[in-house]
Amino acid sequence: MKIPQNLPRFSDYTREEALRLLLEKEYGCPPPQPDTLEFHVVRREEDAFAGKAVHATVEAWVTFQGRGFSFPFHLVCPKAGQPVPGVVLLNFTPAVPAPYLPSEELCDLGLAVASFHCGDVSPDNGDFTSKAGGLFQVDRSLPTAPGKLALWAWGASVVREYLAACPEIDQKAVAVAGHSRLGKTALLAGALDKRFQFVFANESGCSGAALYRGKQGETAADIQRVFPYWFSPSFASCTGDPEQLPFDQHFLLSLIAPRKLYVSSAAEDLWSDPAAEFLGCLAASPAFEAAGVPGLVGAGEEPQLGQACHQGNIGYHLRAGKHFLSREDWRQFAAYLFLHREK
Repeated sequence: MKIPQNLPRFSDYTREEALRLLLEKEYGCPPPQPDTLEFHVVRREEDAFAGKAVHATVEAWVTFQGRGFSFPFHLVCPKAGQPVPGVVLLNFTPAVPAPYLPSEELCDLGLAVASFHCGDVSPDNGDFTSKAGGLFQVDRSLPTAPGKLALWAWGASVVREYLAACPEIDQKAVAVAGHSRLGKTALLAGALDKRFQFVFANESGCSGAALYRGKQGETAADIQRVFPYWFSPSFASCTGDPEQLPFDQHFLLSLIAPRKLYVSSAAEDLWSDPAAEFLGCLAASPAFEAAGVPGLVGAGEEPQLGQACHQGNIGYHLRAGKHFLSREDWRQFAAYLFLHREK
């Protein structure tokens, strides 16, 4: 298993140039800063999850050019008596707990999780007139208009803003996390917002951690055809021949350097393509090394089932099973986070 020879070199660009290229050609330019941002705790349960945690329901209120919009999120924080690492989880449901959000187990691991439903920020369809799309008057006739991934990433940064004022959160250990399309979003949020010291992308696949060049399963053409609204309108012109792209997905991973990146794959998730996700991590390693930190360490030339690579600033594991954000994935990421957490 080798990195494609014709892969564009991230080192040929400045960080700003590489980010601009991805935004203009793939994800769209993110929304501007809002005029006002306020948070209101609408419910607080002091003895949640067998009394081990505090569960707060919060509403974020945003205004921009005379328009207003709000969305809810949840913060479940263990009663630790000291600041704990925080995770902003982009989720497919507003429920707490949820299939991808085992809240009690995550409390037991020592993690506080602020979760929000991506659809509460912007619906997962072609509607850009409601919610955040309406707030910012997204004009999809513009080639660099934001897609849904960019709008959801903006939502993650709003929740990060709330955590910044929470004394129970360790501000040196805040992560953004997501699975599948929301794993793609977590990577974008991490590239855009340096306040996330950790980025956790689970089975993010095409347009996430997986390289386009040589990818099996879902391709750039597949994803743009079915989900054009996830991306900028200009992305349609980039999906014909991945060999001719001026970038590949290691650019997105490289933008997270020198912070901590964790990518996880599942052996039977062939649509995402674990090999392409692994190669994305290998291809991003030089950017981390150029920033003075190790990239992917101890992985060899191809991923091994059950192996967890936790030593570098790029972490990776390949587990058995299918496309899912499992408790094993959470445990591995938590172990990586605590290993690299700054004291």
